[in-house]
Amino acid sequence: MNETIRTLWRSNKILVIAFAVALALTVLFGIRTTAFLIYWSNHQNVPVAGWMSPGYVAKSYRVDIETVRKSLGLDPDTRDRRPIGRIAADRGVPAEVLIRQVNEALKAASANEAANGQ
Repeated sequence: MNETIRTLWRSNKILVIAFAVALALTVLFGIRTTAFLIYWSNHQNVPVAGWMSPGYVAKSYRVDIETVRKSLGLDPDTRDRRPIGRIAADRGVPAEVLIRQVNEALKAASANEAANGQ
C-alpha cells in the first residue's frame, strides 16, 4: 500500500493533492450535514421565545417564513434576521405580544395544513 502511494505521489503529485482535497471536503461536508440533521431533528416545534428569529421559528415549525414574518407585521419579502425580542423592543411592545401573534399564526397554519390533508 505504501509503495503504491509513493509511486502515485512520484508520478502524479497534482492528482494526489486534488484527491486529498476532494476527500477532505467530502468528509467535512458530510460531518456538517450530519450535524445539521441531528440538530434540526431535535429542535422541532420548540416553544417560541424572544431570542428566536423568524427564520428559526419557521424552520422549527416547518412553515413558510412568510407566515412568521406576516404574523410579526414584517414585510414578507424582507430578510429581517432580528430576534423576536428585539423586534418587540424596537416597537415598544412586550415580546409576549409578538410571541402570542406568532403562536396564533402557527396554529392557523397547522389547522390549514390539516384541513388540506397534508
